[in-house]
Amino acid sequence: MEFSQHLLSILIWLPIVGGAALVFIGDDNDAASPRAGLMRIAALAVTLVTFLISIALYVGFDNAATGMQFVEKTPWIGSLGVFYSLGVDGISAPLTLLTTFITPLVVIAGWNTIRNRPAQYFAAFLILEGLMVGVFSALDALLFYVFWEAMLIPMFLIIGVWGGKRRIYATLKFFLYTFLGSVLMLVAFIYLYGKTGNFDLFGFMHAPLTLTAQKFIFIAFLLAFAVKVPMWPVHTWLPDAHVEAPTGGSVILAAIMLKMGGYGFIRLSLPIVPDGSQYFAGMMIALSLIAVVYIGFVALMQKDMKKLIAYSSIAHMGFVTLGLFILWSFDGTSGAGLGVTGGMVQMISHGLISGAMFLCVGVLYDRVHSREIADYGGVANTMPTFAAFMVLFSMANAGLPGTSGFVGEFMVIIASFKANFWYAFLAATTLILGAAYTLWMVKRVIYGEVANDKVSALKDLNGREFLVLAILAVSVLLVGLWPAPLVDMMNVTIEQLIEQVGRTKL
Repeated sequence: MEFSQHLLSILIWLPIVGGAALVFIGDDNDAASPRAGLMRIAALAVTLVTFLISIALYVGFDNAATGMQFVEKTPWIGSLGVFYSLGVDGISAPLTLLTTFITPLVVIAGWNTIRNRPAQYFAAFLILEGLMVGVFSALDALLFYVFWEAMLIPMFLIIGVWGGKRRIYATLKFFLYTFLGSVLMLVAFIYLYGKTGNFDLFGFMHAPLTLTAQKFIFIAFLLAFAVKVPMWPVHTWLPDAHVEAPTGGSVILAAIMLKMGGYGFIRLSLPIVPDGSQYFAGMMIALSLIAVVYIGFVALMQKDMKKLIAYSSIAHMGFVTLGLFILWSFDGTSGAGLGVTGGMVQMISHGLISGAMFLCVGVLYDRVHSREIADYGGVANTMPTFAAFMVLFSMANAGLPGTSGFVGEFMVIIASFKANFWYAFLAATTLILGAAYTLWMVKRVIYGEVANDKVSALKDLNGREFLVLAILAVSVLLVGLWPAPLVDMMNVTIEQLIEQVGRTKL
């Protein structure tokens, strides 16, 4: 009983303390030394234990219960009504599980590829894992903000220290975009604190707010969450960050950190300012469709594999915001529930697929030291096992039925069709554009004649790489063929959300 009462705290602080220990113990900057090897083993052990503990979250989660589960609440800054308050529901629990699932794979993937300060590299990911779990489980607005801003620091270091040639430019752009957007979120929190006398997120949901106040609060939230998703036109930091980040940084960025924007809209914008959200719903739908269509064409023009996948991520995340904001386009609630559920499934699915795609690019980059599509060709001839994995993940990225990429997009398209034919028509263009840019990349990189001596000398996956890609392949297929456990976990919470959003504050 005591364990379950502090489960979320363990998931947050175990990796943070483990990461801090690695930082202080450090290493001698010799990646081949026994000490560096022990640091890797310690990092993997911490992430695996964290993941195993998170399974208790899934096992103990009651799909039929309303409200938050595994709740912890302790006074933090009593004079201001600030609490160390944690809990998860059907929206935050799947994202927490995704975080603890992806992080060990990132550690395994970077096992031998990071030569510079490996202990600090893995420490950054451990600390980042704990902070991301904190964002998904915080029920106090100030605690949420602390976790939200703190996670920028390890990602800033991951890109800035272990990134590519233009890493300083990419890190500064990433930090400024995300930090400046988040400052306005803090202003909104302080305003809501003045209305309620505390920083409780559920207290904010019941705060009496005029339409004008809701509009301003929605805009403040929008600037924080749109940058994180990222939505067009505040997306320009993402391709630079992905290109310059090491493989592990790209995986965490795409698989988990982008989801925080979608999570913010669901957790804060929709229930706290429902009338403001409804007022701006048309604009949000338009921006989402621009991301799906326009960014799809932008992805077609890319010559760098990482940039192509980065733009693909922006287009796929457009489905998430579309699914959330078509909520007001229905007379009943069935279509609304389908859209929000589709958006959530899309977030989990994209986390698996985008992470796998960036890992595939990392495998090639480790061997050839190039991300340019033109430098490859005929990889299937020398790396047949790798080619099979990359084709599978590419098909999932294009939305092939039977893979997780199909489920969320299909649900959002069906919900969009119920709302408005043209929403569905424009959203469905991703089935063409996604297939076009993904298959174009696969054709150029995987198939054809062997392009050059570097490709002809390639060696297929080693055991470590095979393990990581195989786990992700099974996950993508499992969610695609049997999404029921994931959907069942979300249903009650989403029904509750739609009921709450349907109650006007005016």
